[in-house]
Amino acid sequence: MIEVNAIGDACPIPVIKTKKAMAGITGPETVKVYVDNETAVSNVTKMAQSVGGKVSSQQEAEKKYVITIEMEGAPKEEQPEGAAPAGDTIVVVSSDRMGEGNDELGKVLIKSFIFAVTQLDQLPKTMIFYNGGATLTCEGADTLPDLRNLAEQGVEIMTCGTCLDYYHLKEKLAVGTVSNMYTIVETIAKAGRVIKP
Repeated sequence: MIEVNAIGDACPIPVIKTKKAMAGITGPETVKVYVDNETAVSNVTKMAQSVGGKVSSQQEAEKKYVITIEMEGAPKEEQPEGAAPAGDTIVVVSSDRMGEGNDELGKVLIKSFIFAVTQLDQLPKTMIFYNGGATLTCEGADTLPDLRNLAEQGVEIMTCGTCLDYYHLKEKLAVGTVSNMYTIVETIAKAGRVIKP
């Protein structure tokens, strides 16, 4: 039996820990994952089912859930909804926050999103940052460690030069290269898939 303790871990860490624990499975195996919220239960359950796991869960105490995953063998390749088209995956980030509503929550979400990109089995070819997203590639941004990690693994990080000029940040770019709108449009046009948080 494999046990994964993800109590106290924020999204998407429980899913990432579980995927890593399941990666070495070659035959029948049981995985028990401990989490502290229903969102984590749902997220881990979806991921485990998508790779062929038979999943059950129960609440053992307040803020303590156990997810049991029965695997018959090695995890099959995860298939997100809809087949990915051929071609490179490009991530386009236009804001220093994710979604509409609370700005502080939005900033937490965009940081989590960029971290989650670092954990993908297949990394995007390019990440493009423009408008408010340009601030995420500059000195002082809490996203820099994850973006540098991605750059070290070969992901091209491009930031709009007009945006850096507008925000007076050109001298503060800390990861990747300065780009222009033509290159950005050309890169997006050639992409097999564009992800925009």
